[in-house]
Amino acid sequence: MNKPVKPPENDAASPRARHKTTQVMVGNVAVGGGAPIVVQSMTNTDTADVEGTIAQVAALARAGSELVRITVDREEAAAAVPHIRDGLRKRGITTPLIGDFHYIGHKLLAEYPACAEALDKYRINPGNVGFKNKRDTQFADIIEIANKNNKPVRIGANWGSLDQELLTRLMEENAKLPEPLEARAVTREAMVQSALLSAARAEELGMAKNRIILSAKVSAVQDLIAVYKVLASRSDYAIHLGLTEAGMGSKGIVASSAALGILLQDGIGDTIRISLTPEPGGDRTLEVQVAQELLQTMGFRTFVPLVAACPGCGRTTSTTFQELARSIQDFIREEMPGWKTRYPGVEELNVAVMGCIVNGPGESKHANIGISLPGTGEAPAAPVFVDGKKFRTLRGPTIAADFKALVIDYIGQRYGKGAKAPAAETAAE
Repeated sequence: MNKPVKPPENDAASPRARHKTTQVMVGNVAVGGGAPIVVQSMTNTDTADVEGTIAQVAALARAGSELVRITVDREEAAAAVPHIRDGLRKRGITTPLIGDFHYIGHKLLAEYPACAEALDKYRINPGNVGFKNKRDTQFADIIEIANKNNKPVRIGANWGSLDQELLTRLMEENAKLPEPLEARAVTREAMVQSALLSAARAEELGMAKNRIILSAKVSAVQDLIAVYKVLASRSDYAIHLGLTEAGMGSKGIVASSAALGILLQDGIGDTIRISLTPEPGGDRTLEVQVAQELLQTMGFRTFVPLVAACPGCGRTTSTTFQELARSIQDFIREEMPGWKTRYPGVEELNVAVMGCIVNGPGESKHANIGISLPGTGEAPAAPVFVDGKKFRTLRGPTIAADFKALVIDYIGQRYGKGAKAPAAETAAE
């Protein structure tokens, strides 16, 4: 029998080595320089609403957002920032806050020094930091305030608010070439240059490279991939990834995952945000969950235990396995904030909830704990597997509740201090 061959280090199934970047500290969170890829999000509250913004930042932080960005668009918002920071600290939430500035950021930071001090990072858009002769002055003002307060900045070029003077100049230069590039290619180049020229100017103004993060957000998947590959090839600044205006629901999730997944696989990206348009009344924390699941399914980080569940077919006309999979997944996410402190390593747990005997036992054996529920026409018995071995068979109307209790017991026994995982048995056959 042939022995399995260990894949080479550069095997196509493995991610490429991370693009080497300069590490930036945002509050107490390391971004780049080999640190784990950081998940961030953004509030959609009116920042002037202190209590509402505190509540949403707290919810995003509890969901796992390691950085949270808030809009600072007018005086009332700037005045609210220190109170938001203080309110979060009283709740024990130390998640770094990022101020999102457009048009008048230089004015707000200068006139509200408590805001400048309370934020952990400033986000500057080189396309609207100022116009014509004021651009360089207003950009310099923000960098000066950042230097004074020892704050890093993210210089974020955006497809929808690109520096028009730069774009016009590049378009004119391109038109004179013997073989001009397509307009989209020139626009992508303008995105890259906008970010890099602004970063170089920040360094000229005394900002250290380890306080600069770059981004170049586009709304089209292929354009985003192309822009970030060029940006990474030309610099070693820390990089923030995000598909801007990704959209709502499955469209936004698929588009963001496709674009960011390719870049992450190529080793590009130090921090990510999934920019989803929330459903009316929807949960803002969904974008955090999607970002975590993207990183976890690709093998970059672990955040919560994974629940594997079959898609269902004609053999699984019962909804029991669907309801149980959802119940277990929701329960795990709700309990994770507390479990992280009580059960170190629990985020690596794998649970399988399968709907019939076709793949059920096999998938359950690969999980830490798994169950194969009875499908249509099958005997009302549900074998449970623990660490690859049959543990017991559940029967009767309480199968779902009994399995959930076994999962809870398993977590306590395997990840609790000094405890051991339950031994396999065949009771209740």
